Parts: sequence; C-alpha cells; structure tokens
Amino acid sequence: MSSSDQPTYTRREFLKKSALLGGAALFPSTAGSWFNPQQKYYQKWRNIEALPDEKKLNIALVGLGRYATGELAPALQHTKLCKLNGIVTGHPSKAKRWKSKYNIPDKNIYNYKTYDQIADNDDIDIIYIVLPNAMHAEYTIRGAQAGKHMISEKPMATSVKDAQAMVDACQKAGKKLSIGYRLHFEPYNEEIMRIGQHEVFGPVTQIHGANGFTIHDPSRWRLNKKMAGGGPLMDMGIYEVQAAIYTMGKLPLSVTAEKQSGGQRLFSQVEKSINWTFEFPGGVKAKGKTSYAQNFSNHHVKEQNGWAWLQPAFYYGGLQGKTSKGSMNFPQVNQQTLQMDAFADCILNDHPSRVPGTMGVRDIKILMSIYEAANKGKQVHFDWSNDTPLDKV
Repeated sequence: MSSSDQPTYTRREFLKKSALLGGAALFPSTAGSWFNPQQKYYQKWRNIEALPDEKKLNIALVGLGRYATGELAPALQHTKLCKLNGIVTGHPSKAKRWKSKYNIPDKNIYNYKTYDQIADNDDIDIIYIVLPNAMHAEYTIRGAQAGKHMISEKPMATSVKDAQAMVDACQKAGKKLSIGYRLHFEPYNEEIMRIGQHEVFGPVTQIHGANGFTIHDPSRWRLNKKMAGGGPLMDMGIYEVQAAIYTMGKLPLSVTAEKQSGGQRLFSQVEKSINWTFEFPGGVKAKGKTSYAQNFSNHHVKEQNGWAWLQPAFYYGGLQGKTSKGSMNFPQVNQQTLQMDAFADCILNDHPSRVPGTMGVRDIKILMSIYEAANKGKQVHFDWSNDTPLDKV
C-alpha cells in the first residue's frame, strides 16, 4: 500500500485503532522468552516502513546532557515510529537552542517546576529520562503518574527499592516502562546471544569481559556517589553484567568481587575500578571488570569447541567481532534509533518491551550484590526463587 492509499486516520484515531486491533507487531515480540534457546529471537535488523509524522509517537527527553544531545536527539531524526517533540530542561538557553534546532513547539517545552503539567499534553506519548542516576526514580514515577509511557536510561536507579517503585508506578498507571539497554538491538551483541544460548560451539565454559574509560574531570556527576549511586560499575560495568547474562541465557548463582580505590582528587566517593566473578549453573565462571582509570571494551566467550569475542563490544558504533570460525560481518546500526522504535512498536501493538523495567530491577539487585561482595570480601549468593525469568526479579 502506498502512502497515498493509506487510511486517513488522525493520529489519535490511529493509536486507538492500533490498540483495539492489537495489530501484528512491526518488531516481533521477544520479551520474556528471548533467552530460550528454542526461540528464534535473533533478527539481523529491522526493515520497517516509516509512519507519517502525524502518526508517530511523540517523545520528550528529560535532561539535555551529553547523551541526549549527542546520541538520542540525533537518533530520533532517523526513527520510523516515533519522533522528538518535547523537552524538559532547567536551562532556558538550552530550551531556546533545541526549539530552534528541532522545531519543538513552545507548548512541549517544560522545566523541572512545570514537569507535571505534561499530564495535560496529549501530544507527548513517551518520556525518556536522561538525568543523573539518582533522579531516574522520581522523574519516572512522576511521568507515569502523568499518564505517559516511560524509558529510563540505565542504570535504572540507585537502589532496588527505587527501581521497584518505578515498576510499580508504571503498572499502576497502566503504562509501559523500558530501560535504555541499546545493545539488545545491536547485531554483534545479538550474535553473541545466539552463539552462547544456542551453544553454537558447544556449552559455554568461560566468559570474561571489561568496559571502562578514563575520567579526568573531578566535577563530573559520575564521581558523586549521591548522584551516581556508585562508580564505574553503575555506569560501565553494567554492560558486562548484562553481556554475561545474555550470553548464558541464565542468571548467576553467586558473585565474588574486589574493588580498587584511587586518589582523593577523583575517587573520594566512588570506586576507581572493580572486578567480579559470577558463577553460573554448571560451574561456568564469568569474570568482569570495569574502571574509570582504564579504557577497554571487550567481551570474550569460550565454548567447548570454539570461541567468540567482541572488541570493541559496547561502543555506540564501530563494533567488531570474531569467532573461531572467522570474522563476524554485520552492519553498523544506530542502536538508539532501533531501541526507541522498538519501544514505540511495543506501545502501538501492545506487547512487552524486550528490555522491561523488571530487567532493570534485576540488574540493580546484581549490582548491589557485587558491591556487597566487594565490601565484605565474601561470596554473595543470589536468591532467584520461583524460577525467576531473566527479565524479572
């Protein structure tokens, strides 16, 4: 059907019709079962037809820092199911620049005092929280109470209590919650999922990986424990935590950890580096490392009859991979574009997110247990009772 032949729904009629019909998902739903080795979750990338602008879901970004400015806003210029149409910022100068650059209507520009008034704006469908970690819970909860679907940047929160409160608020409001885990939509990482979970080279026998970068500026909020909740583990290590789990398709049974402190100038509040070792069912060990004093990005998987690695593994682009059978060869994609379109599709077709809030709660539990293991110098066991699925706690 050409665009000229499509029904001339209004945007609101289109959303209502889509919800009533529960139409076929543009992104096949994989949440809750993607880790099952029998599930063909692996999809190279998504060739979907773009909706007309008037039928796209409108996203408002909360917090116009580096990630929103350098990654999310540019990515939203290429999305097919959603678009940038609102901002929340405490800086009038930023509001003016973004209004001009992205043609954002005045009525869709908010500050932190007027944020709750977004409840009265039917032209905002999704709110994406891109604030410092400690602020994710408050603004996600308030956004859900305003009747909006929510995306929270990772890490979801700085405590399990806050993370669960975010899930509860969205459930109570009848709104969807997704976490900004962009690599679940990236072909090289999807291939690592396939290789590990399908035992392409036999059962996984060992995993090790690292993710970190060097911080020089002591004024960065990431070095403030109250704002960040912790150091590089919260910011960069979470990627390798996730990678170990989505490679195995299983949850770890226990963890040991050791952290390294640094100079008082930079690391008076948070760790400089931290190493951990998960033990998975079957005795498989997964070693992880993260740091604010070293630059690395890699993920290595050893299987009984072969191996696979990604290096770089977690960057926004330029990822590379190789296996014992040869090099991986996938296109470089805009991870944020795919992530946000996937969430828009979840809303339009009423199916679960591949990276739901429950997965975020799970990961905060794991991060807190890594800190506990490092602080106490002992092994910490996880309680995954009642056959807890991977995306739940």
